[in-house]
Amino acid sequence: MNITSFLLYCFIITVTPGPTNIVILSTTNHYGFKRGLKYTYGSTIAFFILLVLSALFNTVLALWIPKILLLMQMVGTAYMLYLAYQIYKMDTAGGNNNKTGDFSSGFMMQFLNPKVLLFTFTVIPSFVLPYYDAFLPLSLSVLVITSIGFISFLLWVLVGTVFQQFLQNHQKIANTIMAICLIYAAVMMWF
Repeated sequence: MNITSFLLYCFIITVTPGPTNIVILSTTNHYGFKRGLKYTYGSTIAFFILLVLSALFNTVLALWIPKILLLMQMVGTAYMLYLAYQIYKMDTAGGNNNKTGDFSSGFMMQFLNPKVLLFTFTVIPSFVLPYYDAFLPLSLSVLVITSIGFISFLLWVLVGTVFQQFLQNHQKIANTIMAICLIYAAVMMWF
C-alpha cells in the first residue's frame, strides 16, 4: 500500500470544507471553543462507527465478490477526482449558522453527510483491502483514519477560533493546493 497516498487522501478529505467542517467552524465562531469540541467529539464517534461498518461491509463484499474491489477502487478514484474539482471551484465565504452545535448534532451530521458516507465507504476498498484483509490491519486502518479525521476536525475548531478571516482572504490558493494534492492521491492509488 502507498502509505503516503493513503495518509494524504485521508487528511485532504477530512480537512477540506464539507458540511461537518463548516458546521464545526460556525459553531466555534458563534458559541466558542468548548461547544466546537463537543460537536467534534460527536462527529468523531460517528465517523469511527461508519469506518467500522465500511470495513465489515467491504471485507464481506471482497470475499464474496472479488471483482467488486476493482469496481470500488474505480469509484473511489472517480470520487477523489470529483472532490478535487469541487474543492478547486469551492466558495464557502457565506458560512453556515448552526444553533445546535453539541455532541448529538455532531454525531447525527456524520450519518447525513454525503461527503463522509462516500469517503468512509470508499477509503477501505480503495487503499486497504487490495493489500490487507485480516482483522488487525483493518482495525489499525480504521483507527488511523479516525485519528486523522479527529485531528482534521480539531483543526477546524482552531481555524474557527483563530484564522477564519485570513483563510477567507486566501481561499482560492488554499483550495487549489488541496485539489492538486487530492489529484496526486488519486493517481498514486493506481501506481
